[in-house]
Amino acid sequence: MKTFSAILLSAVLLCSCREGEPPREAFTIETMNKITPVKDQGRSPLCWVYAMLAVIESDRLMMGDSVNISPAYTARRVLERRTERSYLSRGREAVTADGTAVDLVAALEEFGAMPYDAYRSDCSYDAVCRKLDRLVAAAASRRAGLNALRRSMAGMLDAAINPLPRSVWMYGAEYTVHEFANSLCLPGDYVSMTSYTHEPFNESVNLDIPANRRGARYLNIPVDTLVSRVVAALHSGRSVCWEGDTSNRGFSFRRGLADLGEGHDSVTQAMRQRAFERFAVTDDHCMAIVGTARDGSGRLWFICKNSWGTDNPYGGLMYMSVPYFRLNTVAVVMRKPD
Repeated sequence: MKTFSAILLSAVLLCSCREGEPPREAFTIETMNKITPVKDQGRSPLCWVYAMLAVIESDRLMMGDSVNISPAYTARRVLERRTERSYLSRGREAVTADGTAVDLVAALEEFGAMPYDAYRSDCSYDAVCRKLDRLVAAAASRRAGLNALRRSMAGMLDAAINPLPRSVWMYGAEYTVHEFANSLCLPGDYVSMTSYTHEPFNESVNLDIPANRRGARYLNIPVDTLVSRVVAALHSGRSVCWEGDTSNRGFSFRRGLADLGEGHDSVTQAMRQRAFERFAVTDDHCMAIVGTARDGSGRLWFICKNSWGTDNPYGGLMYMSVPYFRLNTVAVVMRKPD
């Protein structure tokens, strides 16, 4: 039986294009997990927050919960910690808002979480980071200490993002931020995976990408196995956080497609390794993979929930071909099977 999300998406696919819109490809939905509304990260580098939260939201919806989680809360708490680290490095380590999906999972454990409607913001996080860098420089020059830095930082972030609520209210009950986070997932619920031959397969390895500042470990497996595990997760109702490259011409948000094009149906392990080592594939974006579909030729595609708003033919969703996935995936994160 199709979920409501699948029925709604099918209706979108069947409706006629408005004048000036790119044409919609003809897809048949194979599986479609429940999702919360598509969000817009704006010009922020917070795709890793939006995508991983979208996966957790989808997983909870498939379990029968109704949950929508605040990206702004996680962003603020992560920036607070990075500002303190920047101060202790005397400003040598700049404050940034980028990261990886596993950073979001770690942030939930450390800082907790808030519902989406409890803490929201449309601020420019790049501008916030610049203000924090200036704050660090001034505090470091005065050797002000962490307590003074925290007071100044709290006032600045209250004004730039929003003041933090004192507690979390859900269904008439009060929770701490950590109680709310633990109701979403527990440490160890999610596993991260990658696929590169410069590290041994079937071992936990350090993923060598700039954003992996924490040195998070990933299970390294062959790309065939990676694809199989993603498909199996989606068919079992688990969504997947995808991290990879969207800077090439095969990725078009306007068309809602990520595809290598004709003549590129076969992507080998060696091809993806070569692209990674030559920096042709980088970790520049994250999305939630929430379903599968087939095109008119029977080719398998992944349905992705992006965080760039809804202004494309599929209401903000994207269709990613398996060859594109095989070449441009840097890592994935998914909930462990029950």
